[in-house]
Amino acid sequence: MSEFLVITGNSGAGRSHAANVLEDLGWFVIDNLPPALISKVGELADAPGSSIANVALAVPAGANVEELLAAISEIRSSGSRVRILFLEASTARLVQRYESTRRPHPFGDMGLAEAIDGERLELEAVKAESDVAIDTSDLNVHELRRRLVELFGTESPGGQMQTKVVSFGYKHGLPLDVDIVLDCRFLSNPHWVEELRPLTGLDSPVSEYVLGQSLTATFLERIERMLALILPAFVTEGKSYLTIAFGCTGGQHRSVAIAEAVKEVLTRLGHSPTVQHRDVERASTSG
Repeated sequence: MSEFLVITGNSGAGRSHAANVLEDLGWFVIDNLPPALISKVGELADAPGSSIANVALAVPAGANVEELLAAISEIRSSGSRVRILFLEASTARLVQRYESTRRPHPFGDMGLAEAIDGERLELEAVKAESDVAIDTSDLNVHELRRRLVELFGTESPGGQMQTKVVSFGYKHGLPLDVDIVLDCRFLSNPHWVEELRPLTGLDSPVSEYVLGQSLTATFLERIERMLALILPAFVTEGKSYLTIAFGCTGGQHRSVAIAEAVKEVLTRLGHSPTVQHRDVERASTSG
């Protein structure tokens, strides 16, 4: 059976670029495919003698949401694996992109910001069904490409659920494309130790300071117990991707050290996680 990836999301969030990246990765890509034709493509891809293994379907802006979800459900009912990639971006960033290209928004003749927000509301049901959502607000084309290659360039062994750990700073905003967020600001802050302030959680002195706290040991123990419980359940439910984020004030010290420790936890539990330290390169003013 073929594997299908449906690419959808906010207009201007990077759908066409994502389609190009998937094509470079060897996927058979159809751009601007109306939902009414999705089931037909599924039949052709799964026909006897077909050599098509991975199919990416980029759904055009303004597609009927109910029709799209029905088409996805129909392909899944045939036994094929179907994943949904949802691309989104902030209204302010989408306005900026549309103003720079001078292209009309497909959602109507209303004001641009109103059209974007109207489309966002319309797409909520699709986003709720998505397997992975990527916020492209602060990603350039190269960063988006790296994220897509990370997700779809190679398949996890045995179809295993892909896991990712993210560290971030609350002062820089919550990451939008994560599944679980845990706050590390209850731990003692290395920022207030003068010799540790210029370092990050990737440096041994900071890591030892954070992980050496008795509260940290209990925290990590409880996290491991939680993950041991929920990861198999997510796999059973067919979840393909799981991203866990840890936040501290600036994203420099505590969240970084904890994220690295949780990477080891996931490895012990039989996963092969990737790690992203979103804010570690920002100038540190708090930990």
